[in-house]
Amino acid sequence: MLRYILSRFAQAVLVMFGVSLLIFYSLHLTGDPAAVMMPPGSSQQEIDNFRHAMGFDRPLLWQYGHYLNGLLHGDLGLSLRYEQPVTELIAQRVPATLLLAVSALAWSTVVGLLLGLISAVWRNNFWDLLARLFAFSGQAVPVFWLGLLMIIWFSLHLRWLPSSGYGTFSHLIMPAISLGAYYMSAIARLVRASLIDVLAQDYIRTAQAKGLSSWRILIRHGLRNALIPVVTVQGMYFASLLGGALVTEIIFAWPGIGRLAVQAIQNRDFPLVQAIVLLAALVFVVVNLIIDLLYVVLNPRIRL
Repeated sequence: MLRYILSRFAQAVLVMFGVSLLIFYSLHLTGDPAAVMMPPGSSQQEIDNFRHAMGFDRPLLWQYGHYLNGLLHGDLGLSLRYEQPVTELIAQRVPATLLLAVSALAWSTVVGLLLGLISAVWRNNFWDLLARLFAFSGQAVPVFWLGLLMIIWFSLHLRWLPSSGYGTFSHLIMPAISLGAYYMSAIARLVRASLIDVLAQDYIRTAQAKGLSSWRILIRHGLRNALIPVVTVQGMYFASLLGGALVTEIIFAWPGIGRLAVQAIQNRDFPLVQAIVLLAALVFVVVNLIIDLLYVVLNPRIRL
């Protein structure tokens, strides 16, 4: 187990090193990064001064070494727009995005598992049809459209919930539902397909022949093995959500990473954009490592 963990950790470090290279050199693909970062209408003297201050007049290898040294020491640079350390800006927005991501994934997982379970157990009857129709609706309606409809109905007409903002449970309800609808549908369909396949296996028939109760067979022997592909999807979904739910955060004025990324791009704040992209990559790498370790817990037949 320790050797496996160390191997996966080494792979993660290698991936992050490659990501840092891509992020750094992508800034120079447009030519002169100083001219790109400076506001339109800046004089040549101002651009030259900015280039020298940022070290863009140094060799690329020196610039990357300086950038990598800052990363290793937790220094992601200074935001050009806010004139604050990038690390502080991101740290201020992470709790909001984390709260939204966890809430959206929590309700979508519970409802998705329930719908998938109903569809698999009572497949090809009325309850299966009803559960699948409800699941398909989550994927059929775009996130931005669902969010706008919820604002119009629950905020403007009924006045039950605030249309935007952050701070209370009522502010969280609509963004979490809007963001989690798509993932609920995907989880429900995956659980249904995976559970139907598992319930057709020989060891399920053996358990039935031993006289075990239907629910014990379904939950302990069926659902546990059917959850393996679901865990993979859940990990990717959670990583995507933490990377920034751009549309949802913009519609509901949610002060998270996604909204910060859009503002950074609009303001040509490249140090902040680079840091957000690096954070998103780090989340994907860490989540993948956790998923690989969970495989062994869910299915003892899997060996490292």
